Amino acid sequence: MKCVYLLQSRRRPDQRYVGITNDLAERLKAHNAGKVRHTSKYAPWNVVVVIQFRDDSRAIAFERYLKSGSGRAFAKRHFW
Repeated sequence: MKCVYLLQSRRRPDQRYVGITNDLAERLKAHNAGKVRHTSKYAPWNVVVVIQFRDDSRAIAFERYLKSGSGRAFAKRHFW
């Protein structure tokens, strides 16, 4: 089961990140430890939203959508 997650930087609240993983706890540890290139300079991070999917292809499609222009607008309206 995959989950799509949204993070917000504690140091820079205007910085946000959308990702996908099978193990959120381990992935969050990696983000906060600076092991993820795209998020290391804005660590530490808080989880804002987690959405679990039974179907991996739907999770991947939803993550891609949230990274698009209309998906960012959707996330801003509903999650941030």
